[in-house]
Amino acid sequence: MKLVQAVLYILLMIGLSQCGPQAFTKGDYDDVNKQNLLNDTWSESDMQIVVKDLVDKMIVHPSISSAKRPPLVMVTNLQNKTSEHIDTQSIMDMVRVDLTNSGKIQFIDKEAREDIKGEYDYQNSGMVSGETKKGPGGQIGADFIVNGRLDSIVQEVGKNKTIYYKITLNLTNLKTSVITWTGQKEIRKAFKKKTIGL
Repeated sequence: MKLVQAVLYILLMIGLSQCGPQAFTKGDYDDVNKQNLLNDTWSESDMQIVVKDLVDKMIVHPSISSAKRPPLVMVTNLQNKTSEHIDTQSIMDMVRVDLTNSGKIQFIDKEAREDIKGEYDYQNSGMVSGETKKGPGGQIGADFIVNGRLDSIVQEVGKNKTIYYKITLNLTNLKTSVITWTGQKEIRKAFKKKTIGL
């Protein structure tokens, strides 16, 4: 009888240990271009799909493709109108990188302005030779700004759940404040709940 109780106790402990929190103890590098749908939130796969589509559309617009020189563009912000915490700065960084690599656009770094101002102050402090120092008044103004918005709709019925994302980007002419180009990309993901049992 004691042997049966000991076996049952061991089996119970093994079963309970499987229900507790699991730790990831071994990892490996994965292909960043492979689809990642491990859960029902915004993923890097979503970002890659959306950014590629919008950049491809933007660079063929005549304001860019027919320009005599690569337009100077500044990326501002992407509003997050979803219920998720999404790093929209990372999305806009990817937009900037892909547009820059197209060779059809040049960028003004909005985030570097304070650093540039600090460097101007240092160079004008007398520590830098007059022949090499830079100063205010030599920067080139942007022709366009890129901004946008990310929206989502979540629907859940029974075990089925769909998540719809729509990202819209605008290319606005800074001289006229006219939206020269606008584009949007939609994606919808479907998920099914699984029953988790012992």
